[in-house]
Amino acid sequence: MTAIEEHVLRLDPEEARRVRQERLERIGRWVLPLAIMILAIWLWDRICVWNDIPKYILPRPGVVLQTLFDDAGLLFSSLLVTLRITFLSLLLAVVGGVGLAVLFAQSKWVEMSFFPFAIVLQVTPIVAIFPLINIYVDDQTTKLLLCAWIVAFFPILSNTTLGLNSVDRNLRDMFRLNGAT
Repeated sequence: MTAIEEHVLRLDPEEARRVRQERLERIGRWVLPLAIMILAIWLWDRICVWNDIPKYILPRPGVVLQTLFDDAGLLFSSLLVTLRITFLSLLLAVVGGVGLAVLFAQSKWVEMSFFPFAIVLQVTPIVAIFPLINIYVDDQTTKLLLCAWIVAFFPILSNTTLGLNSVDRNLRDMFRLNGAT
């Protein structure tokens, strides 16, 4: 018997049941998702085989894995370009969104004037905006950066504005009375 089993035997029946239940839940947290993932990959493979789907439409999992190894250099350099654009656009969206949200929190007039433009920018699909970006911006990286920035900017702006505006006015007044800025 293992030390855990001996410990469980020394517990009262209710405590032993709880310990077994916790152990099953811990195991289930990773076994169940892993089993579902394996089942999904197997099903993907079988669907490709059963329906004789060409690999240029839906490649089998083995082909995808083999391509990952065969083209690792190209894929890694492309990943670096994508990550650079992603993080740079996120940085610009955070700086712009937080900065504008602070202005919105400081002045209701500024918020009422400019927030509708931010909403229009958010609700307009990027697919509709991209042709204009494509016409007016020459550099491919800048085009991608601008599209990623548009997608990331509004959630940061709206959530930061909501957070800054939701501060309790009484607490803010108390801080000002005590000399906080």
